[in-house]
Amino acid sequence: MLDAQTKRRIDNCRDILLGRVPDPKSQVEQITIAMIYKFMDDTDLESERLGGKRKFFTKGFEQYRWAKLVSPGVTGREMYTRYSQALSGMEKNKNIPELFRDIFRNAVLPFNDPGTLRAFLREVDGFVYDHSERLGDAFEYLLSVLGSQGDAGQFRTPRHIIDFMVEIINPQKDEIILDPACGTAGFLISAYKHIMEQNSDREGDAQQKVRPGSLLNSTDRAKLMRNIGGYDISPDMVRLSLVNMYLHGFANPKISEYDTLTSDSKWSEMADVILANPPFMSPKGGVRPHNRFQVQANRSEVLFVDYIAEHLTSGGRAAIVVPDGIIYRVQRPFIALRRMLVENNLAAVISLPFGVFNPYASVKTSILVLDQEVARKSSYISFFRIENDGFELDANRNPQKGSQLPQVKLDLAEWLKDARVGGGTRLKSRIGSVVSRRKILSSDELTLCADDYRAKKRSLGKYELCSLQDFCDVNSGSAAPQGNKYFENGSFLFVRTSDVGKVHRSVDFYDSADKVTLEAVENLTLREFSAGTVLFPKNGASTLLNHRVLLTKPAYVSSTLACIRPYDEVMLPKFLYHLLCAVDAKDLMPEQGYPSLRLTALRRLRVPVPTLEEQRKILKGIDGLQVAIDKAETKLREHKEKIESTIASVWKS
Repeated sequence: MLDAQTKRRIDNCRDILLGRVPDPKSQVEQITIAMIYKFMDDTDLESERLGGKRKFFTKGFEQYRWAKLVSPGVTGREMYTRYSQALSGMEKNKNIPELFRDIFRNAVLPFNDPGTLRAFLREVDGFVYDHSERLGDAFEYLLSVLGSQGDAGQFRTPRHIIDFMVEIINPQKDEIILDPACGTAGFLISAYKHIMEQNSDREGDAQQKVRPGSLLNSTDRAKLMRNIGGYDISPDMVRLSLVNMYLHGFANPKISEYDTLTSDSKWSEMADVILANPPFMSPKGGVRPHNRFQVQANRSEVLFVDYIAEHLTSGGRAAIVVPDGIIYRVQRPFIALRRMLVENNLAAVISLPFGVFNPYASVKTSILVLDQEVARKSSYISFFRIENDGFELDANRNPQKGSQLPQVKLDLAEWLKDARVGGGTRLKSRIGSVVSRRKILSSDELTLCADDYRAKKRSLGKYELCSLQDFCDVNSGSAAPQGNKYFENGSFLFVRTSDVGKVHRSVDFYDSADKVTLEAVENLTLREFSAGTVLFPKNGASTLLNHRVLLTKPAYVSSTLACIRPYDEVMLPKFLYHLLCAVDAKDLMPEQGYPSLRLTALRRLRVPVPTLEEQRKILKGIDGLQVAIDKAETKLREHKEKIESTIASVWKS
């Protein structure tokens, strides 16, 4: 368990490096190298204390011992020189593991500042680790600062979601466990810890564990180490995951640099348990996979789910984080994938709340639970919708009470047990339901949303209600730039609350609103919102609060406006605009002197969600009514002009 002091030291190390090493990835590399360096010397000291001999720093490398490096009296320049020499020469030290030699092989100090290095190494010197797993816990926290690799659609999975998925799947000591897009090996480490916990002696009234893994013999442990492995396409991620696993006790981690989608050299390797959060995004032009996939596609999220489903053993299980495109999209590859899953693999779908990946990404995700035995024996699939994962859904993600994860875990475990004996027709859960495979397969789009298969009354206002956060990206705009220099000769539209008021009165603000410069966009990291985004004022005069605008072209937006963009597979932007025009903003705000709307209240707003086909029919009717209104207004203006003309002629006479 990571203690608060260790966490604070890692944060301090990052703060010290920040001025000289601004890139988070480089910060992780520098701290990793220093922590391993210190750890090896701590291990040597522990060996000597127990009557053994030094292992890592012997013979010619004894001069580079950490204790000598940071001993009192060593000047900043001496420390810099000795540390630089150690980094460049450590790869030749045959007494350290090959994995560590690889880490040191290309290690360099990216700055020439003895003062910064001295402060950094003094902070690292506060770490005391006599066991690799303790260092592994600290390393996992360090990896969390990487946040996301957004260019590849890779986002770090929150630790509590990883552990939740592992507990659902419940991997066993003799099972082969795989993550085909392993990143920093978070799922694999969690699975390992889960198995160790499940195989521990307990004692006392409270049944406290004596030692994790105490019931495993040497053969069990050796097999467990061989059975846990993963692949990743990125050599940097492979290196980080190798270190992470080594520091958690894996002497020879089974992590390979491998392109799961385009290489087929490992196609024959199967697994009993697969846990993954594969990349969501595909490269421009799509992926060019080999021809052994069952579903023909060039989208990475489709191919990864296909790969996982096809590489489970006959009794295999999997938990996969997927974007909601897998749940809803109607393109042929997505429908083909869902058909394959419903027919052969799928046991449960768990909808996660919007905001789980904050602050790194604004994506709506779900967890697919695959279970080969359940798919063979039960004619039903279970569905859960989580609205509280134990953390607030804004960028800060502060803890909050009322997490639904424990209840879902219990309810799903009981349902899976029943489904494996041919049942599963009912689900005892307040936040879950079941749908028959036959009903899903008989639908045209095969969506994996339980609401789509419930009996619904087909009149407007009687559709199933869904929270905006379930199918929309709901965010605020950016703070308005300060200073004329950001607006003079600007060419990028910046929309304010006052502009929304003008548009609501049918004034086109694209000619009247402010324009910001390229300098403002680049220097102030303003966020652009696409066409199809609904603008919803968060504060202002009561007459303004109920004004709404649907952007018809991209724009930068003020932080005083909420920006709501529906997912294309669920709701049409124009339909959402009309729905929100009917919402009284005051109903969403607390009683206070100056009304202010919180995004959390807006995200929880429940609105009716007809099918896309029904939305188009409703919009067609609205458009027809709008045409009639426009004609009537034109006629009204003509009559007013005739009245004015008649009165004017009377005056003239």
